[in-house]
Amino acid sequence: MSIRTYLTAGLAAAAATAFATTSVTVAATAGAAGAATAPARHVYRQQDLQRDLRKITATGVPGVLADVHIGGRELRGTSGVASLNRGTPVNGNGFFRIGSNTKTFLSVVVLQLAAEHRLSLDDTVSKWLPGVVHGNGNDGARITIRELLQHTSGLHNYTEDLQAQITSVKAYRKLEFHQFSRIDLLKIALAHKPYFAPGTGWHYSNTNYTLLGMIVEKVTHRPWANVVARRITGPLGMRHTFAPGTSTRLPGPHATGYLFFSRTTKVDTTAENMSWANSAGALISNAADLTRFWRAIGRGTLLGPAQRQEMQQTVPAGGGDTASVPGSRYGLGIFRTPLSCGGFYWSHEGDVPGYNTVGAVSADGRRTVVLSLDSNVEDPQLAAEYGLVDHVMCSK
Repeated sequence: MSIRTYLTAGLAAAAATAFATTSVTVAATAGAAGAATAPARHVYRQQDLQRDLRKITATGVPGVLADVHIGGRELRGTSGVASLNRGTPVNGNGFFRIGSNTKTFLSVVVLQLAAEHRLSLDDTVSKWLPGVVHGNGNDGARITIRELLQHTSGLHNYTEDLQAQITSVKAYRKLEFHQFSRIDLLKIALAHKPYFAPGTGWHYSNTNYTLLGMIVEKVTHRPWANVVARRITGPLGMRHTFAPGTSTRLPGPHATGYLFFSRTTKVDTTAENMSWANSAGALISNAADLTRFWRAIGRGTLLGPAQRQEMQQTVPAGGGDTASVPGSRYGLGIFRTPLSCGGFYWSHEGDVPGYNTVGAVSADGRRTVVLSLDSNVEDPQLAAEYGLVDHVMCSK
C-alpha cells in the first residue's frame, strides 16, 4: 500500500535519478549469482546497522527504527527523531502502522483455509461473494482467489483514486477521519474497467485484499482481524499486533507520522482512520512482533509444505503503485526480491500516510529485517531503505 505522490516535481525528478542508479546496480549484480566477481560476504555488525540507518535519515526521513536478526545475533537500532517538534529520539519498541505487510498475514490465513479444504485457491470470487464484483467489464465469476492473492485479477486499485484527491494538507484533512465501508471502496474500484483480463497481467491493487477479507469472513463467519488473531498473532505470541477497527489512535510509545508534500510542507498523520485500508493494510504492530512474524514465514511454521510452495509461486511484479526493486516477483501476498550478491529474499513493504514499513526474511530463513520509518518515502529513501536490507541479506 503506497502513498507516494506528494513531493514536488523537482524532488521527484531528483529521487528518480538516485533510485535508478541503485536499482540498476541491484538488478545487474543480482543476475551474477555465483560469478567469480561477486562481492565477498562480510559480518554485518552494529556499526554497519547504525551507518545504514543514518543513510536513511540523511535523505530527509525524520526517524527510523530497525530490528535485524542474523542467525542467533540480534541487532537493534534507531536514527533520527520521533517528533520534529520535540526532538525526542525514536523508541525502538514503539508501535507503528505496518500497511501492506497486512497482506502477507491475510495470505497466510487464506492458505491455511485452503489446506483445511474450507476453500480452494481456484474458487471464483462469485462463489463466495455472488454479485459483488460486476459492471464495467468486471466479473467475479472469472476471477479466482489465487488471482486476488497474486494481484493478477486486473481489478482497479481504489487507492489510486483516493491518492489523487490528496493534493494538499487541506485535502488530506478532509479524508483523514472518514469512515469508509468496504462497499464504498469497491464502488470506487468497480467504477473503472479492469486493467486487463484476469490472469493476463500483474497490477498491485488493494481491491484484491479487500475482497479477500470479505471472503475470509464468509468462510469463517468471523471478522478477518479476529481470524488473524486466532491463527497468527495469538499462536506466535504477538501481543502488540492488532487491527484498529474504527479507532484512530496509535498506542504509545510511537513516533509521530509525517506526510510531506514538499520539504517545508507536512502534516501529522499519527491519528487516522484506517478503514480505507481495511484487510489490505490496517494492522498495527511493533518491531519485535513483526520480526516474529517474518521469522515464522522464513521457517515455514505457519504453513505446511504444499501451502508454502503455493505462496512462493511468483510472477513478475511490475505494475501499479509499488516500491518493489526492479526484477522483483510476487507470490501470494509476498515479494521475491533480488539481491546484489545473487539470490533473493522474501518481503513486503507497507506504506500508509506517515509510516513506511519493510518486513523481510532471507530465502534460508536465517536473516530477518524489520524497518519502520516515520514518514512516507520517495526514491532516495527507498534506495537507502532497500540498501540496508540488501546489506543484511548479503552478510555472513
